[in-house]
Amino acid sequence: MTGHSTNRLANFGASLLLALLILSAVSAARADGDDGIVRVKSAVPMAEAITRIKADIAAKGIKFFMEIDQAKLAADAGIKLRPSTLLVFGNPPLGTQFITSNPNAGLDWPVRLLLTQDDNGEVWAIWTDFGWIARRHNIRDRGAQFEIATKVVSSISSTITKR
Repeated sequence: MTGHSTNRLANFGASLLLALLILSAVSAARADGDDGIVRVKSAVPMAEAITRIKADIAAKGIKFFMEIDQAKLAADAGIKLRPSTLLVFGNPPLGTQFITSNPNAGLDWPVRLLLTQDDNGEVWAIWTDFGWIARRHNIRDRGAQFEIATKVVSSISSTITKR
């Protein structure tokens, strides 16, 4: 090979590696298959993850509706459940735009973000992919709004990915 061909091959290899790295980073916070579930692994314990996420929601001026400790509810019913807390929040001027497009979208708004601990003790932030919600409710006229919602919840969940 000539020097020019070797450089092109090296550039192609570097570009391919960069594309694979970007793809893996993007897919880390994307829906798994067709189920519409997005999972982000936390680098901090459950209590700290909840605190960080709630603080970020408040800092962004987003309305926080409620925190539901599902493990406590289960314990009160005599059922053992590993840690599981549901946070419900949203931005009514944004979220209601989905509902005005299709009233059935009210099933998925406001945003619900589940923090759960798996059998290995790892904590996960889990929510429904907004593109999946758009398809579920056949909403085709709110693309920009779904993109904003995706960016916001991704930003909120990123607060728990670093120690």
